[in-house]
Amino acid sequence: MGKFARSWDLFKQSGRVLMADKQLMLLPIMSSIACLLVLATFAVPLILAVDWSAAFHHSGSGGSRTQFVMQPWYPIVLFAFYFTNFFVITFFNSALIACAIRKFNGEPATLKDGLGVAVSRLPQILAWSAVAATVGMILQMLQERAGILGKFVLNLIGMVWTIATFFVVPVLVVEKVGPFMAIKRSVEILKKTWGESLITNIGIGTVTGVLVLLGVFVLVGAVAISVATQSIWPGIIVGALFVVYLLAISLIATTMKGILLAATYQYAATGTVPNGFDPAALSQAFKIKGTT
Repeated sequence: MGKFARSWDLFKQSGRVLMADKQLMLLPIMSSIACLLVLATFAVPLILAVDWSAAFHHSGSGGSRTQFVMQPWYPIVLFAFYFTNFFVITFFNSALIACAIRKFNGEPATLKDGLGVAVSRLPQILAWSAVAATVGMILQMLQERAGILGKFVLNLIGMVWTIATFFVVPVLVVEKVGPFMAIKRSVEILKKTWGESLITNIGIGTVTGVLVLLGVFVLVGAVAISVATQSIWPGIIVGALFVVYLLAISLIATTMKGILLAATYQYAATGTVPNGFDPAALSQAFKIKGTT
């Protein structure tokens, strides 16, 4: 419970940092737009990667079954999609973390500054995107062939990979190392935080879930009013506002996770307290393993 209480304090502190510099939310917006463009770009190649002429087969008993057969070049398209998607996400996350860290250190932290740092780290971002895409594609292809037990094991492997690489992006931004050294450093820093960083992100997810649930209750109430009054307008108006509400929550939560990740990394890696965060809360939350 103490960890969750400290995580809540850090959550509020990251919120104050965000409120002091709302332009940080533009980077997740740019990332989302770029990801949608990537999806749109690869939609046709991924569809064409399916051998539709062989998709439907007739069984010996006269029935039919559907089996999607992929073209030989499907793995190439899949890897390109994973690589591009990881690159876009890592690039804008790098810009967000760079802005946060520069702000913590009292340096200029405009969008141009953050994007400039991300551009200067292109070799590291490209290398990491290749590694992440390879792991992601391998896990995906194994999932398609695995049974129930195999899928469970692969999900565990994917979870371990996600945790182990938690601090990779800030390491790439600040330390300018290659992907494998970044993974090693990420694991080292994760051990120092005693899992607090993960709990904090879970806390953000919990708060986000509660806010979404409240929005759902309001939406259900609006639908009930529409039914009672036999008017579709309450449902339509509240439904449209609900979509905007979800987008706003997602945007804020994503930005706050980036700020918290940057703050956690800076304190765990250097011992420097980021501006806008309480030194006492950080010192209690992120003690080096083995200290009292």
